[in-house]
Amino acid sequence: MSTLDSRQAGRAGVEPRRLSALRSALAAMGGRSDIPFRVVFADGTEYRNREAAPAFTLRLRHSRVERRVAIYGHVGLLEAYFDGDLDVEGDFALSFRAAFDGGFDQHTSPLVALRNRWHEARYSNRSIAQAKANARFHYGLGQAFYRPWLDRVGMLYTCAYWSEGTTTLEQAQTNKMDHVCRKVQLAAGETFVDVGCGWGGLLLHAWECYGALGTGINTTTEQVRELRAELAQRGLEDRIKVVECDFREMPGRYDKLLSIGTLEHAGRDQVHEVIRAHAEALKPGGLGVIHFIGHVGMRDTEFYIRKHIFPGGWIPSLAEAITAMEACGLEVLDVENLRRHYALTLDCWAQRFDESWDVISALDPVRFNERFRRTWRTYLWSCAEMFRSPNGRTYLFQVTVSKGNLSTNQPMSRAYLYRHAG
Repeated sequence: MSTLDSRQAGRAGVEPRRLSALRSALAAMGGRSDIPFRVVFADGTEYRNREAAPAFTLRLRHSRVERRVAIYGHVGLLEAYFDGDLDVEGDFALSFRAAFDGGFDQHTSPLVALRNRWHEARYSNRSIAQAKANARFHYGLGQAFYRPWLDRVGMLYTCAYWSEGTTTLEQAQTNKMDHVCRKVQLAAGETFVDVGCGWGGLLLHAWECYGALGTGINTTTEQVRELRAELAQRGLEDRIKVVECDFREMPGRYDKLLSIGTLEHAGRDQVHEVIRAHAEALKPGGLGVIHFIGHVGMRDTEFYIRKHIFPGGWIPSLAEAITAMEACGLEVLDVENLRRHYALTLDCWAQRFDESWDVISALDPVRFNERFRRTWRTYLWSCAEMFRSPNGRTYLFQVTVSKGNLSTNQPMSRAYLYRHAG
């Protein structure tokens, strides 16, 4: 049962309109969530949704927080936290779990939809130059920033694979690399393209464990430079290639294709074009895995993620992606949903990010300031709870495809995927 602090109950001067936005949304959320929490408003009044000790407390530092929520809904609350007008004390992850339980993420505003349309007009990936700038905004922060909180085996910045018995992020990421390599039946001497290759963890794993010759496609200048330096240090420039180009421009044709976390960066109106480039990169009969965050049904991508984390990014629907694959000559062989695996992966990233913050901040205290910390930990913890929530509408799909209906040697069951799994 919702309760109000006695100081608020005794104040006849509490304005009804101030109960109509943030407070009413919190009351609705609090009634639906079993997680006990407390809110301390800027005027000293409080709200509690349960009598039990709160798992977390939202502490408003300024009255403008309520105005921001009235104008921008849940995005206003998040941006108030980014700016320091709101603090979260206690279990940060549970604050997002309660929000998803209670539908607070649905407390939005037409103005947010307008901001999202303006963002698309300004930062659309339609232009290759803008797509590159968008990628560098996020991925160009440098290895030194990412190394403390990603895995220690390949610095993989995509969903891991938590098969039964897996207990570490490192093992889960190794599992993922083997899982996708087995899906395309990668073999020694074969060529493959790694679309969006990051720092090359998958390229190196495929060479060391399968003897396959990879070409990485990456539009982020900083990652390309760092990966080429790593390949030179290992003496692998003649085995593994890296091409700096847009996903729509990748050269060559390959026996196999691995695209891990690319489609969500294609852009709202470029999904078909990017998938066509994937299809053109495969030789006839070649196998590929296209691994991406996707929606079921058509909906806008969360605005705060586009604004503050991934400019130009757009989460496609599964139906849209499969339709494009079929139209571009790819036969869909298998679809696997790894939503829950992403929740566990993000848990690890978020925890390591928080634990490593002093190291990260010391790299560049101006760039990696308090606002940056608040924005990024919100992104990591909230996405973990989004993928965990039974009310979520965002998933992680791995789609196995072939170039044309030519895969006559494809096994008749999935048994081959698990035959050699650890």
